[in-house]
This record gives sequence, C-alpha cells and structure tokens, in this order.
Amino acid sequence: MFKSWRRKRVLAHESIPDSLWRGALAASPALGRLTDADLARLRALALLFLHEKRFEPARGFAVTDEMRVRVALLASLPILNLGLDSYATFTSIVLYPDEFLVRDREVVDEDGVVHTGDDLLSGEAWQQGPVLLAWSEVEQSGKGEGYNVVVHELAHKIDMLNGEVDGVPPLHADMRLPEWTAAFDEAYESLLDQLERDEEPWLDPYGAEDPAEFFAVCSEMFFDVPERFAEEYPRVYEQLASFYRQRPVPAR
Repeated sequence: MFKSWRRKRVLAHESIPDSLWRGALAASPALGRLTDADLARLRALALLFLHEKRFEPARGFAVTDEMRVRVALLASLPILNLGLDSYATFTSIVLYPDEFLVRDREVVDEDGVVHTGDDLLSGEAWQQGPVLLAWSEVEQSGKGEGYNVVVHELAHKIDMLNGEVDGVPPLHADMRLPEWTAAFDEAYESLLDQLERDEEPWLDPYGAEDPAEFFAVCSEMFFDVPERFAEEYPRVYEQLASFYRQRPVPAR
C-alpha cells in the first residue's frame, strides 16, 4: 500500500525534464516505433526507476543526469507492460566509463573442470546485487542495430526472479513452459550448429555461451531489431511477445 501511494505521489508531483527526455529518445532510435501512449507510460516508469534505483559511479566516473535518464529509459523498455516490481531484486546501477575487467573469474566447463581467468565486460548482473554497466556501451544501445547492453543485463535480472539463471523467466499463467522450451531449445541448438560449422550466424555468437545468455541476447534483438528477429526466429519472437506483453512487429 505504501509503495503504491509513494509511486502515485512521485508521478503526481515530479517529472523528467523535457530536454533530458527528448535527448534520451533521440539517442535511442529503436524506440521510435512506440506510440504516444507507450512513450507516456515509458516516461512514467523511467521516472519511478530513477527514484527507486541508486546510480553508483565506478572509478570516480562523473555520472550526469543525462546518463541516468538514458539508462532509465532503456531499462524501462522491457517492463513497459510488466511493471517496475520486475526489478525488485536490485537497487543499484554501477556505471563504469568503459568496459571493465573482472579478475580471477571461475568458470566451470561442460566436463566440470574449473577454469580461472580475467574477463573484459560491457555489463554484468549479479544475482544478489547490482547491475554493472559500461557507459561507452550504453551509448551504443537502442540504435536499431541489434545491440542493447541495458536490456541484456536487465533480462538477466528478470530471468533471476524465479531463482534460476537458466533462460526461463517466471512465465505468465497463460503461457506454457513446453512451448517456451521447445522454441528456445530449437533456436539455441541451431545457433550452436551454425558455429560448429564455422558459419557466421545472424544472432550474436555470445548467445551460444549458455541458455541464459541466449535469452538475454534474444531479448536485445526483440526490442532493437524486431522485424529481422521475427523473420529469423519466429517461434522465439512469439514467446517473447507473450512474455514481455509487447508486440513490436504487429501480427499479420
């Protein structure tokens, strides 16, 4: 009750300045498909996101209001019809100026062997913690070119809502797990087969890392290049349209 009252109060008494909002939209041409009604709801969600999430600079980075609004806009896109409670498991966005190095990361391969090494990352979502983003990569996101690091990392956060990071978020009551699994498994195996044949796939090869990364990469494509994604992966597109409650490519 209190959370609902607080959100209504924020929406009634505050707003994102027009200049900041217009600048964020101009930098994210992939959002040009949204209707005026969609944009109004997106702006309201972004405002609440800014109130409820804390931005933490890394390495002394100077985080500006323009940066906060841009991140909030892109972060609000996947939850446009899901609501801000989809992001209830984190409170902080850590913003780096550029890609950042994570040292001594342990990775377990298919044979159970543990490998340790350093990773250069553009973003990361911690299961019990914040979302980390490189601003240089945020700047390249949402341009209709098939890349959106903000959507990618927040798709991971949504995936984590049921405890498992496995590419299967908590599905709605009107969705069927076997249909989701069949669509994603077929597409994932197809990507693996392409890479094994040394073919250059249309989808980002990073999606072949595991099913969780495949879900996050597909989410990027769904929002950034939906027409091409619907052509390449129609069954996965339909599952994501049902899950995100959005249909960026109108049904024919």
